[in-house]
Amino acid sequence: MSGATMTMVNNVRKRAPPNVEYLVVAGGGSGSIGGGGGGGGAGGLIYSSSVTVTLGITYSIVVGAGGVGVTGGPDINGTAGQNSSFANSTAIGGGQGARQGFAGQNGGSGGGGYNGTVGAGTYSQGNSGGAGTSDGATFTNGGGGGGAGSSGLAAITTQGGQGGAGLAFTISGTSTYYAGGGAGGCQNSGGTAQVGGVGGGGGNQGAPNSNGLPGTQNTGGGGGGGSYTNGAVTSGSGGSGVVILRVPYAVTASATTGSPVVTTIDTTYRVYKFTSSGSITF
Repeated sequence: MSGATMTMVNNVRKRAPPNVEYLVVAGGGSGSIGGGGGGGGAGGLIYSSSVTVTLGITYSIVVGAGGVGVTGGPDINGTAGQNSSFANSTAIGGGQGARQGFAGQNGGSGGGGYNGTVGAGTYSQGNSGGAGTSDGATFTNGGGGGGAGSSGLAAITTQGGQGGAGLAFTISGTSTYYAGGGAGGCQNSGGTAQVGGVGGGGGNQGAPNSNGLPGTQNTGGGGGGGSYTNGAVTSGSGGSGVVILRVPYAVTASATTGSPVVTTIDTTYRVYKFTSSGSITF
């Protein structure tokens, strides 16, 4: 084979349509404020081990923000997370946690209930929130927000519900959990702190007049519910989402926007991690 022919063959190989492994996680919902506010649902999570992209086409990437925590009292619903997307895949933002008398909101994963119906998750992206509980007189505790790996747990007498667990992926080179649900708040004066779901969900401090803790940024974790009795509190904000692409090492994007972090794994893969919206062209 001549040198010119060999060069042409190598160029064809380099420019063959690459297969991309990707993870898309939406922003998590924030917790609500109530006697014990419901925890925010995790952002929806979509994973694909391989999709063929078209050379020369610019693919838009959207990274959803987490729902903003709310401040005040006595009863305020949280806010939903925003969607994230890559190519034809859109992950749905996490549902808000519910205040008294309201259902947790549907979303990628559903928000935790207060003493009403829980929020449902989106099929194949997340799970439902947990139910709240009340003694009908002195306290009400919020349910946990759903996570990508499991539903949020129901509240009990002494605790809000734990947030649902997220899921772990090694797409970035190390095993990392994403999309854990936020914990529900606890109004019971004898209550104890509750944790968010593994994968970035925010917890709750476990006492009257305590704030919800925020979900971790760039994990899609739900925010924790705030526990109100007689003073203003703040619920936990949801964590922002993330989009991660992994391609064979020989493949280099010809253009990107949005300032992705680019890393390599053992000269086998290149990883493009987007923590803000942008685009990529192969």
